[in-house]
Amino acid sequence: MASDIRTSELKSPVDVAEYLFRRLHEVGVRGVHGIPGDYNLVALDYIPKNGLSWVGNVNELNAGYAADGYARVKGISAVVTTFGVGELSLLNAIAGGYSEYVPIVHIVGTPSTLSQKDGMLLHHTLGNGNFEVFSDMSKDISCAMAKLTDPYEAATLIDHAIRECWIQSRPVYITLPTDLVQKKVEGERLKTPIDLSHPPNDQEKEDYVVDVVLKYLHAAKNPVILVDACAQRHRVLDETHELIEKSGLPTFVAPMGKGAVNETLPNYSGVYAGDGSNEGVRERVESSDLILSIGAIKSDFNTAGFTYRISQLSTIDFHSNYIRVKFSEYPGVRMQGVLKKVVAKMGKLNVQPGPKASNEIASKDKDVSHDQAITHDWLWPRIGQWLQPNDIVITETGTANFGIWETKFPAGVSALSQVLWGSIGYSVGACQGAALAAKELGNRRTILFVGDGSFELTAQEVSTMIRQNLHPIIFVICNEGYTIERYIHGMDASYNDISNWKFKDLIPVFGGTEKNSRTWQVKTKQDAEDLFNNQSFAKAERLEFVELYMPKEDAPKALKMTAEASARVNANQ
Repeated sequence: MASDIRTSELKSPVDVAEYLFRRLHEVGVRGVHGIPGDYNLVALDYIPKNGLSWVGNVNELNAGYAADGYARVKGISAVVTTFGVGELSLLNAIAGGYSEYVPIVHIVGTPSTLSQKDGMLLHHTLGNGNFEVFSDMSKDISCAMAKLTDPYEAATLIDHAIRECWIQSRPVYITLPTDLVQKKVEGERLKTPIDLSHPPNDQEKEDYVVDVVLKYLHAAKNPVILVDACAQRHRVLDETHELIEKSGLPTFVAPMGKGAVNETLPNYSGVYAGDGSNEGVRERVESSDLILSIGAIKSDFNTAGFTYRISQLSTIDFHSNYIRVKFSEYPGVRMQGVLKKVVAKMGKLNVQPGPKASNEIASKDKDVSHDQAITHDWLWPRIGQWLQPNDIVITETGTANFGIWETKFPAGVSALSQVLWGSIGYSVGACQGAALAAKELGNRRTILFVGDGSFELTAQEVSTMIRQNLHPIIFVICNEGYTIERYIHGMDASYNDISNWKFKDLIPVFGGTEKNSRTWQVKTKQDAEDLFNNQSFAKAERLEFVELYMPKEDAPKALKMTAEASARVNANQ
């Protein structure tokens, strides 16, 4: 048999699939999510050979949600689907990752390059010989595309895609045709790690921006700091915390920024979301003469229905690829370098204290008895008292997303939510991915709050949690349907109702046993109080599943305000 001349010239030949999975291992991936299909099966054989584990999800959408949750905890993730039917089922989750800046490597097993070239009438196609149609659908929700067709360029394309995924903090798309899986590439490249660093700012430009920022910062009489999601996504939390601690300025977070700031710091002052802000926060932020806004995403739900009342004339915006000082924009200047120099040079500032965030329960809600229904006004501050340092808290779009604004976190808590994309059911899959990442990092507690309607969309993923021996604490808020949608429109409409499942009875159906899981039913404040005081429950040594009942029409104040604003926007002519 004739030898492959190109392969014989390689110093250290490795298979394309091995190269891909070793690169993923290099950047921190350990668990690979996805669903097997005949176009990816041979590639999946390489996963355990390269220090990775196959998770195996219930469906592609859940796998995508799980990869999203995993990436938010570990920094990057990978999910594998098959051509056509598999990848399309994943797209909702990938779009959410693109919307919210989550780095997910999407690998698609495709038919062989020869089959595609010949336009063969294969399964999982549209029957028209077009093998590009599905990748075209992913183009606008991926920051890079690596369509592998030739081993000569495969390694370069793989490295580029993974680097862009990390740098831009958004999903990328990689195709792996069946006939390329075992083709050879140069393994010597693996000795040089992928460069994940950002190119430095132009120093002259950066120094100028720093001077402009400092001029306004020193002139300000009562400046404040407002931290949002992109401070997390673009990895500037170290610089942000240095600014917060050294300046002593009152510091607030937007809803999508929950978990970005150490909320035990003395100058942490709560959540700012316009009319949906914590008590005393809106007045303090909106009266400030200078707001240092770090990583802002000013979406409708993140601003309680666009109720921000902040002038751009009193704002300095720090972003991943530009700085805006009032109405002057400086493109190409990244916030990391600017924040570092601002901290180093800022000196003494004018500091006016902000409100003090707490988990104090209002006196009207403090009564705890067996006949007192659980309310949102009582629950979320009480959750803050129960949480532990370094917990991972996941909240679903709806009551939980808005309720958590009223929870002050212990140090080190990570918060996962999907405020911008808002795909209901997201949190259950994300919980699986986050719990797996937490297990890899040393078993941080993973806690999910999800509404009954949302849970019903993706409930099967609990079976993956059980099979992977994960121990999240899951609270299903049983309130008879889609509460957030009731407040937007149709309070008593049948389309906002759901089937009332016996939720805790699903756990044994999904493989739960007394050894690996436990279920609870909580209907009153006293029931909840007893559960929060249960040390065995708090240890989360198995999957803990809680049915938590709340009145149908009860909702956090911020949700009511935002829903009302959303209804107004929807009705605009």
